Amino acid sequence: MPRMNIAIDMMGGDFAPLEVVKGIQRYISRNEDAAVLFCIGDEEAIKPLIAEYNLPAAHIRIIHAPEVIGYHEPPTRALKEKKHSSISIGFHLLASGKADAFISAGNTGAMLVGTMYSIKTIEGISRPTIATIIPKLNGKTGLLLDVGLNADCKPEQLNQFALLGSLYARHILNIEDPRVGLLNVGEEEGKGNILAQTTYPLLKENSSINFTGNVEGRDFLQDKADVIVCDGFTGNIILKMAESIYDIAIARNLENDEYFHRFHYENYGGTPVLGVSKPVIIGHGISNDKAFMNMILVAEKMIATDFCETLKQAFHSEN
Repeated sequence: MPRMNIAIDMMGGDFAPLEVVKGIQRYISRNEDAAVLFCIGDEEAIKPLIAEYNLPAAHIRIIHAPEVIGYHEPPTRALKEKKHSSISIGFHLLASGKADAFISAGNTGAMLVGTMYSIKTIEGISRPTIATIIPKLNGKTGLLLDVGLNADCKPEQLNQFALLGSLYARHILNIEDPRVGLLNVGEEEGKGNILAQTTYPLLKENSSINFTGNVEGRDFLQDKADVIVCDGFTGNIILKMAESIYDIAIARNLENDEYFHRFHYENYGGTPVLGVSKPVIIGHGISNDKAFMNMILVAEKMIATDFCETLKQAFHSEN
């Protein structure tokens, strides 16, 4: 397989570019056949750090980006006005085929808008989605989607999210025959609001997934399903609540607890945008070196498994 080219926004994140460089160093040090990393950012800021941390020239391509999109800038306007920003250049590299994946911990809105306008949604998918990892109490890992990209959803979209999540769980998280659950207020079929009631039969009839029924809030951290589907409004509330649980654990000096440690964002890196034709990974604004390393590893696995092509074939068959 040809060497991968992964574009990474060196200016995205509260602790960029230092933590990005340190993350790249961690990634390269553990990979004999590491990808070529297109490091996009202000040359004057990143060149000295790349030299200080002895990043090998064979794996690094510096691409100067004199502009940065700040966290509080309106995403659409910023992308239009800042053509030479690290995020804009990253999407150009991805859309033109020069990069196989793009990673950033910068402005989330700009990353989502850039994904929608630069990278095509896979044919047959009405809306892309973003997911988050669920650390289960028994040590296993699950997936929740959508967690904020689609606040209002139609039943057909939740049905598509179920397949997207199932494929990601199988091919990237290595969960064989992942169980899919619909987040609801009760276990029985027919429970819930109109969205849940009309989504349930679609999931039940979907032969491409292993649908096991409704999942309640109390089952969220248990091992009742591997993939949990909900609208982005509900999913984002759950995600923020889970983050607060981790904050409480830290405040109560439980950071060394094996289970609570698994809530830390750095263990998973970033969130992939599922349903688009090329890998886009969005990182947390406070990402550290370990998080950046894991973002690169997620992108690498998505490229190595040709995951986006798997999605294309799956939805071509569905249609």
